[in-house]
Formats: sequence, structure tokens, C-alpha cells
Amino acid sequence: MADLRRVPPGRAGRLWLRRRLRTGRLAADLLDRKVRILLEHQHQLAELAEQAGRRWRAAHQEADRWGRRGAVLGGRRELRLTAPPGPAQVLVEWTGVMGVRYPAAARCTVPDPDPGGRGPGTAALVTAAGRYRAALSAAASHAAAEAAAAAVAAEIANTRRRLHAIADRWLPAMETALRDRTARLAEDELAENLRLRWAGARGPGVRRDVTGPAAGPGPDGHRAG
Repeated sequence: MADLRRVPPGRAGRLWLRRRLRTGRLAADLLDRKVRILLEHQHQLAELAEQAGRRWRAAHQEADRWGRRGAVLGGRRELRLTAPPGPAQVLVEWTGVMGVRYPAAARCTVPDPDPGGRGPGTAALVTAAGRYRAALSAAASHAAAEAAAAAVAAEIANTRRRLHAIADRWLPAMETALRDRTARLAEDELAENLRLRWAGARGPGVRRDVTGPAAGPGPDGHRAG
């Protein structure tokens, strides 16, 4: 909400209000443009997230199928021995649009097995390990795509709140204040003009004798007295 207590008095206040209104309208235009750009970008990110989700679900189903097959053929012990020697690592690449920073991509790396260690007991487990690596990479990509879409959506919501605050509250308050100030100045100018006209109509005036009418000539043509 505009702080109208800061408005200077008189014509300076009207000029101040006009400048603030121009600034507010420019800010509203810029915020509206930002929302439109982000909405288009969010649509693209949402499509990418949906595609990444489909790839992740397909990779997960494929890995789960091979994992069950390997567990049946090799047993749970062989399945545990097939696990990588360390945790997977995810490297996230970041980018931005209109001041919004979001993940652009995610790369997942899984430690390779120890060359001197014992390999998987069955071919099914070898295939399952590769499928799980692919599923993990797809899951990281899906998570990054969803996070990107969510970040842009949150910025759209914040920008819309700011835009509504300016367009629905701040600008109307300033416009009302400007109309009131303009009307008040017009009334003051009208009153001043009327005062000046009234003073001009009176002029210097004709000197009047407040003691009585001026004496006229007598019957003999001479003034009395």
C-alpha cells in the first residue's frame, strides 16, 4: 500500500504523485511481462519433467524385472555381492531465467566394481546392475526436471502477488490521491481567482463624504457657505 503520508503539500505533491504513478505503471508492465515469459518457460519445463518421469518409470520397471530375475537365479547373497562398493554421486548443473535459478540437468555416477573383486555370479545380475544404473540416472534427471518446474512455478506465484499488490492496491490508491490533490488545487485556484476578481472589481474606489451630501450652488449661482 502506498504511504500517502510522504506526499509533499501543494503542487509539489501533485508532481510527486504523477512521478510515482509512472514508476508504478512501469513496474506493473515489467512484472506482467515477467509472468508471461515464466509461464511459457514453465510449460516447457513441465513437459520435460513429464518426459523424464516416463523414462524413469520405464527404467525402474526394467531394472526391477532384471533384479528379481537375478535374485531368483543367484540368490540374495549374490545380489548383495553385486552392489557397488560405494554410494552414487549426483552432479547438478544450474541455470536461470528472469532471475530464477533452477537445476538444468543432473548427472549420476556409480562407483565401478573393484577390478580385483569377485564379479556377479550370473549374467542376469550383470544385466540387472546395468539396468539399475540407468534407472538411477533417470531418477536423478527426473528429480532435477521436477525441481526446475517447481522453482519457476514458485517464482510465478511470487511475481503475481507483487503484480496484484501494485495493480490492485498501490496504483488505485495513488490515482485516488492524485485526483483528490488535483481537485483540491483546482478549488484553491478558483477561490484565489474569485478573490482577485472581487478585489479588482472594487478598485481604488471613489472617495465618499460620510458626513453628508456635497453642497450644491445656491439660488444666486454661488455655493452656500
